[in-house]
Amino acid sequence: MELPALQPATLYLVATPIGNLEDITLRALRVLRECDVVAAEDTRHTGQLLKHFQISKPLLSYFQFNEAKRSEEIIERLRRGEKVALVTDAGSPGISDPGERVVKAAIAAGFRVESVPGACALIAAITASGLPTDEFHFIGFLPHKSGQRRNQLESLKAFDGTLVLYESPYRVGKLLGELGEVFPERQIVLARELTKKFEEFLRGTPAELIAATAKRSLKGEFVVLIAPLDAAERKAATKLTSSSPL
Repeated sequence: MELPALQPATLYLVATPIGNLEDITLRALRVLRECDVVAAEDTRHTGQLLKHFQISKPLLSYFQFNEAKRSEEIIERLRRGEKVALVTDAGSPGISDPGERVVKAAIAAGFRVESVPGACALIAAITASGLPTDEFHFIGFLPHKSGQRRNQLESLKAFDGTLVLYESPYRVGKLLGELGEVFPERQIVLARELTKKFEEFLRGTPAELIAATAKRSLKGEFVVLIAPLDAAERKAATKLTSSSPL
């Protein structure tokens, strides 16, 4: 079967591996080979990925602090009819990574945006977590400031579904302490090094995970999942809400 050709003046959002290089799709490789330019969060990192798959393409640096300027340049390239592939360092562009701004700009300018799906840490973690997947809320990264972090966690206590967030290894210990204060009885899943050699899922209450990780060096990016309200918590939350003064 003949595969459809890439369309001119199109922005392709190409998911790249989050760890295991085998997780790149055949479609992603074809788009990277046939596009005119690759807009990358880190050109050195993406350059290594392209080299591994024997792909040679011009690279355009696109990251958080130059995204406004680069969005304009990408739109101009689309106006010239170019096929632009947008990638981040790992996973799907726009999911806690650069990409959202240029997508909005491309749509506003009337250009076609096409997703080339693939690896995503959020999906890899929740499907293997053992927690409910029928309803979940993705938070991304919490704010760095303690007060803002605590306020956001408190605001999520009444949500019925699984909560999912990203955290760096440098703050995961602090996060477990915060979860112990806000969600002391909830089951927590820490998913780290997803798709890599040392992939690991740690499960337990915040206190159990603090004890289990106390003497360990926690490396790699984390996906943190918080189990939904159990029946007792839901009953208590409903009682509190119904008894609140108007």
